[in-house]
Amino acid sequence: MKQNKYDDNLFFQKYSQMDRSTKGLAGAGEWKTLEGMLPEFKDQRVLDLGCGFGWHCQYALEHGAQAVTGVDISEKMLAVARTKTDKRIHYIQMPIEDISFSNNSFDVVISSLAFHYMKSFEGIVEKVSGCLVQGGDFVFSVEHPAFTAYGSQDWYYDEKGNILHFPLDRYFVEGKRDASFLGEEVIKYHKTLTTYLNGLIQGGFELTGVVEPQPPEDLLHTVPGMHDELRRPMMLIVAARKKPEQD
Repeated sequence: MKQNKYDDNLFFQKYSQMDRSTKGLAGAGEWKTLEGMLPEFKDQRVLDLGCGFGWHCQYALEHGAQAVTGVDISEKMLAVARTKTDKRIHYIQMPIEDISFSNNSFDVVISSLAFHYMKSFEGIVEKVSGCLVQGGDFVFSVEHPAFTAYGSQDWYYDEKGNILHFPLDRYFVEGKRDASFLGEEVIKYHKTLTTYLNGLIQGGFELTGVVEPQPPEDLLHTVPGMHDELRRPMMLIVAARKKPEQD
C-alpha cells in the first residue's frame, strides 16, 4: 500500500498548524521562487500532483486556467481543499503512482514537495509525459538531494545544542530513508540530482529552469533560525517542457 501519512490524525494535526497550511502560499518560503518558474495558466488545463490543501490549484484557477485537477492520496487533505478552494477545481483521491489520464489531457502539470515520497521518479515522468501535450510544461519542487541523502534531515549539534553542520552521507545510495518530520517518523525516498535531471531528459523533456531556492529576505529577518537555511539547500525546483516527437 502507498504511504498515506497525512491521514494519520496526529501528523495531520501537526501539519495543519504549519505556516504553509494556515497561510497558504504566503507561508511557504520557496513560493516566490516557484511562482517565478510557473508558466502562464490562461486557458490551460492544469494537473496538480500531490495537491494537498489545493493552494496551487486555486492559484492556477485565479490566473486564468481553463480547468484544474488536483490529485492527492490523503482524504483529510482533500476534505480541507474542497472547503477552502473554488468549487470548480476537480479533486481526485488517488496515489500519484496510480494516475491514468488519457493522452493530451493537460497543458501544464505541477507538483509541490511530493515526489520524495515516491520510490520511482522515472515512473512519475512516464505518467506525466503520457497525459501532457507536446510542448506542455512540467514544474515541480522536491526536497533537495543533499537534504534527503543522510536520512535524519536534522543538523548535528554540539553538547550545548548549537548547530555544527548538516550531515551528508550515502548520497549515491538511492532509496528508502527513515526521516523525522514534525516529530513523526516518515518514509521518504532519496534520489540524486542526476536521477531527477536525467530522468526528465531521457523521458523526453527539455529543462527550462533549475533553482535551489534560498529563504526570502523578509523571512531571514523575521523567522528565528532562518539564517541557518543558507547553510545547505533544502529544496530543488525544476521546470521542464515536453519535447515534440521526432518524425
